[in-house]
Amino acid sequence: MPKENTLHQRRRAPTPAELHEVPWLSLLTPEERLKIVPQLVVSDPQTGDLVCRVGKPVTYWFGVISGLLKMSSDNESGQTMTFTGVPPGGWFGEGTALKREIYRYNIQALRPSVVAGLPVDTFHWLIDHSLGFNRFIMNQLNERLGQFIAARELDRMNNPELRLARHLAALFNPVLFSGVGEVLRITQQELAYLVGLSRQRVNEALRVLEARQLIRVEYGGLRILDLHGLRTAQF
Repeated sequence: MPKENTLHQRRRAPTPAELHEVPWLSLLTPEERLKIVPQLVVSDPQTGDLVCRVGKPVTYWFGVISGLLKMSSDNESGQTMTFTGVPPGGWFGEGTALKREIYRYNIQALRPSVVAGLPVDTFHWLIDHSLGFNRFIMNQLNERLGQFIAARELDRMNNPELRLARHLAALFNPVLFSGVGEVLRITQQELAYLVGLSRQRVNEALRVLEARQLIRVEYGGLRILDLHGLRTAQF
C-alpha cells in the first residue's frame, strides 16, 4: 500500500493541545471556529514519508504541529533542489490550494512528525468568508515570495557558512514558522539534508556561526542569538 494512503488512513481529529498550535485559528470568529475545527485532521508521517508529491492534486492545506519536513523538487538534470525546511508552526501550499493545482514540489518528513490538514474546499470557504484568515494568507504569500527568491540565491552560494546562516534564518522566520520561537529542535544530519552539505561540513560551519555569537548549539537543537546577523552576515 502506498505510504501516502497509509498516512491518509491514519488521520484523526486533533487534540486540544494540537489545536492550540494552529496559528490562524485564533484569527477566526467564534462562528467560523465552530465550523472549521471539526474539519481539521492530523496524521503522523514517519521519516521519509511524503506528505505531498509532485504531480498529485491538492486535497488539503497542510501545517506542521511537531517535527520537521522539507520542501524540494528535482530539476531537469535530476538534481534535487531543497527550497526550505518546514518546522513547527509552518503552513504551506496555500498557492497550490488557491489555484487547485497539482503539486510542483515534494514535502517529505525528515523525522517522525505530526501534520494537520484542512480540506481544500474548507480552505476556500474561509477565503470567501473570513477576513482574519485572508490576512493570514496574504502575509503567508508575501513571506513565501521572499523565501523562494532567497532559495534561488542560496542555490548559487558556494560558501558553506553563508549557506547555513541563510538557511537557519529562513527556518526562524516568525511569520511562516510561528512555532519555532528561539530554539529549533534539529540534528546536524537534518541540517545537512536541508542545506545540501555533509554532516561534517555542517558541524564545521556551526562552529563558525557559534564563534560569531549568531547561534548557540544546545542539546538537541540550536538557539538563535542574532537573527539579523544570520540574514546579513558575510563570510
